[in-house]
Amino acid sequence: MARFRPAIGDESQFLEQLFDHGLLLRTGAPGVYGRGPLFEDVRERFDTLVTRVAAPDKAESLRFPPLLSRRHLESTGYLASFPHLAGTIFEFEGSEREAAEQAERAALHEDWSASQTMTDLVLVPAACYPVYPVIAARAPLPAGGTTIDAGGAYVFRREPSGDPARLQMFHQREIVRIGEPASVAAWRDAWRDRAVEILQRVGLEAEFDVATDPFFGRSGRMLAASQRAQELKFEVRIPIASPEPTAVASFNYHQEHFAQSFGIKLADGGVAHSACLGFGLERIALGLLRRHGLDPRRWSGAVRDELWGR
Repeated sequence: MARFRPAIGDESQFLEQLFDHGLLLRTGAPGVYGRGPLFEDVRERFDTLVTRVAAPDKAESLRFPPLLSRRHLESTGYLASFPHLAGTIFEFEGSEREAAEQAERAALHEDWSASQTMTDLVLVPAACYPVYPVIAARAPLPAGGTTIDAGGAYVFRREPSGDPARLQMFHQREIVRIGEPASVAAWRDAWRDRAVEILQRVGLEAEFDVATDPFFGRSGRMLAASQRAQELKFEVRIPIASPEPTAVASFNYHQEHFAQSFGIKLADGGVAHSACLGFGLERIALGLLRRHGLDPRRWSGAVRDELWGR
């Protein structure tokens, strides 16, 4: 494979090169791609690097499927803030006649949603969401709080796009800290700096800045302004393909939001605070491919040592 570095701002060129080299695979849906073995190797190697760096935190490792109880999502207020990103799961519960009508409509690629009804499941929008009800069931927290490594879980965001870095289904490596406010905020800030260091160690041009979530509507603009003013969210960004650097890691301080939603208490009975860090593993893999070339076997020894050599 020839070394290739796409011009910044040419998302379509980069995406086509990824397809041509078998790194991503077409599925017929924008932002939903298969992954070839070289791409998956890069993604998994960076995930392993995060595991090594996070080892001193002694986080409890929990893993969840990419599905969430609808009731749990409703409890978080997600649909008030991000209704445009949510993914819900429906099922068929009709008669044989309705099944035949549905099949006929589907065969013609027409709307066949009339026979579908909502289930009690939704797609996970962030890897930390399944953590809170589990921790709530154990409450109160142990003295000193708790740290949970939720792994590199699949999450869903309804954002179809031609930008290869804006996926609808992707892996988010998430670690969650729940405890006393000062310790939670300090943990979040320490990981913000650590994440920049990790990304720079693998040759990426990483920098962090205050950020906001993509809240919906007029009230969302006010929420975003408040979030920015309080510096509740940071992002680490790197060049990938779009004209501006792309966020590949985020660090959110939720204050008491999730603890109140699920009734998580401190050891002394007070309301806990929480924070999370999330690495977008596909975006980081894409950033590495853009920076170092589309054949990881030809990357520099220093980068390969960080990812493969230990």
